[in-house]
Amino acid sequence: MKRLLLLIGIAMLAVTASAQQPVYQTCSDISYVESTDAYAAERCKLDVYYPQDAVGCPVVVWFHGGGLTGGNKSIPKPLRECGMVVVAVNYRLMPQAGIEECIDDAAAAVAWTFCHVAEYGGDVKKIFVAGHSAGGYLTSMIGLDKSWLAKYGIDADSIAALIPFSGQAITHFAHRQLQGLEATRPTIDSLAPLYHVRADAPPLIIISGDREQELYGRYEEQAYFWRMMKLTGHKETYLYELDGFNHSKMATPAFHILKTHINAIAKESDKRDE
Repeated sequence: MKRLLLLIGIAMLAVTASAQQPVYQTCSDISYVESTDAYAAERCKLDVYYPQDAVGCPVVVWFHGGGLTGGNKSIPKPLRECGMVVVAVNYRLMPQAGIEECIDDAAAAVAWTFCHVAEYGGDVKKIFVAGHSAGGYLTSMIGLDKSWLAKYGIDADSIAALIPFSGQAITHFAHRQLQGLEATRPTIDSLAPLYHVRADAPPLIIISGDREQELYGRYEEQAYFWRMMKLTGHKETYLYELDGFNHSKMATPAFHILKTHINAIAKESDKRDE
């Protein structure tokens, strides 16, 4: 009898715990631009993953990697069932599009998020922009060069934080290749996040793989990015090197850093609103 009561009690606790867990849904292939261009209509879509009936959730806009020439949107597994709204974005790819169009698509997707994420329980004061590799590059570009989001009526400084995973800080290599430059020949121009360092940018959390296993000195360019942001007077720039993790594998542990910063910044936002 006691065993039966214990089993019933355990079952009731399991049902209660299950009832308290939010149900997550995904709305797929939402167009974030209106365009008559067939390629833009195909690629400029996003997915929204969100907890049902929740409000005031932190939001992560996530840009996939692929060297600006490949890749597709997906909801990263480490961001699932975390109490966050996740917006996974596709954007046009080179060489079918130019690098400026890739960046413009990223800005348009973030602007869409500011305008619509409250419909999915997201808090516009807690929109974080992140991505891996090419996605990290896009993250930094639209967050530091304010002109991209200004085109859509959004102040880049409204972003809660920028969190690039192993993103280029110099001009992206895909663009340099089209100019006939080797991967070892860096350039820093208006298409480089480094060109736009400024003291009043959103918090910047730079995450890199192991310097000995990263691509073409990627850690060193990110370290220089970090240093120049600090020298401009930016107070919230952080740099992490993930020892033992290469360019591809670094994303998994990087999500722990991302969530740690998001939780801390979101809590501070809630305190200010009290």
